[in-house]
Amino acid sequence: MNKIKRFMGTMVVVASLTVAIPDRADAQCAMCTLTAENATENGNTQGKGLNKGILFLLAIPYLATAGVGLLWYKRYRGKKTVNVDDDPIVLN
Repeated sequence: MNKIKRFMGTMVVVASLTVAIPDRADAQCAMCTLTAENATENGNTQGKGLNKGILFLLAIPYLATAGVGLLWYKRYRGKKTVNVDDDPIVLN
C-alpha cells in the first residue's frame, strides 16, 4: 500500500509540474526558424535535412528505452518449468 501511495504522489507532482511549466512554441533559435521557413518557400532541401535531424534525435531515446526494456525482460524473467513424469520441461 505504501508503494501505491508513493507512486500516486509522484504522479501528482509530475502532473502539476507539467501543467505549471509554460510551453514556449518559439523556442527555436532565429537561424533554425528562418531556415525552416525559407526551405518551404523556396523549395531548397535544407528543411528536409533539418526534419530528418529532428526525427533522428527523437528516435534515439525511444530505441534506447526499448533496448534496456528488452534486456531487462530477457534477463530477469522467471523460468517456467512443468514436471512431467519426474522430468522437468522448460517452457521458455
